[in-house]
Amino acid sequence: MNEITMKMNADKLILMALQEDITSEDVTTNAIMPEKVLGEVDLICKGEGVIAGLNVFARTFELLDKDIEITFMAKDGDKVNKGDLLAKVKGDIRVLLSGERVALNYLQRMSGIATYTNQVVNLLAGSKTKLLDTRKTTPNMRIFEKYAVTVGGGNNHRYNLSDGILLKDNHIGAAGSVKKAIELARAYAPFVRKIEVETENLDMVKEALEARADIIMLDNMSIDMMEEAIKLIDGKAQTECSGNVTKENIQALAKIGVDFISSGALTHSAPILDLSLKHLHRI
Repeated sequence: MNEITMKMNADKLILMALQEDITSEDVTTNAIMPEKVLGEVDLICKGEGVIAGLNVFARTFELLDKDIEITFMAKDGDKVNKGDLLAKVKGDIRVLLSGERVALNYLQRMSGIATYTNQVVNLLAGSKTKLLDTRKTTPNMRIFEKYAVTVGGGNNHRYNLSDGILLKDNHIGAAGSVKKAIELARAYAPFVRKIEVETENLDMVKEALEARADIIMLDNMSIDMMEEAIKLIDGKAQTECSGNVTKENIQALAKIGVDFISSGALTHSAPILDLSLKHLHRI
């Protein structure tokens, strides 16, 4: 998920978030600011991490008022520290107040994901293993969360169900077997699609190999079983490890030589990076 793709698809989602927060009016702001007055406010970092989503932060205000002016002192991917001044936002004070929460919600969430992802990526330094996200994203936030993963140095797995074939346990159960599921997928899918299959034991790995799966996921296996699986696969398919991946065990998982490690925690469990709009004043 790159920045261009996100920009093309973000506006309608940002507008939905603004409509959720401002159903009819910002009654507090309108009570104290009946008319337009120009002001400026500072975007301040209150923690340490990787910033991501500055373009979404800016767009939130721009959708409320095209005349908003934002001067950034940082860019997506930068390491930031507590107390850093990241941006100055200038414009109608009513817009600054009404857009504040939604803009910060996006930026804090995306920066938290980028920060957590970067921490995990650093644990994989020196290995051949690439870190992937999953579809375990917040509804209507996937485009933003997957972009944040890439800013943090991770890689995107499939974006949605139309993006690739991944035969999981229930698909295999519905088809009747690993082999049957792969055969059906290969017969249905365009030739450009790779077929990935989730396996839970060595018998399933063997069956996936015999059916010529392109990618074999080793799901919730012990380290010992995964090592055996890697030996069985022996380069005949790409390998992915998934299930209960944490910062504490990811280096051990990488050492067995898997090509990819996927982690839902990148998007569903990353804490936010604390950010704030402060020092609002008239100009």
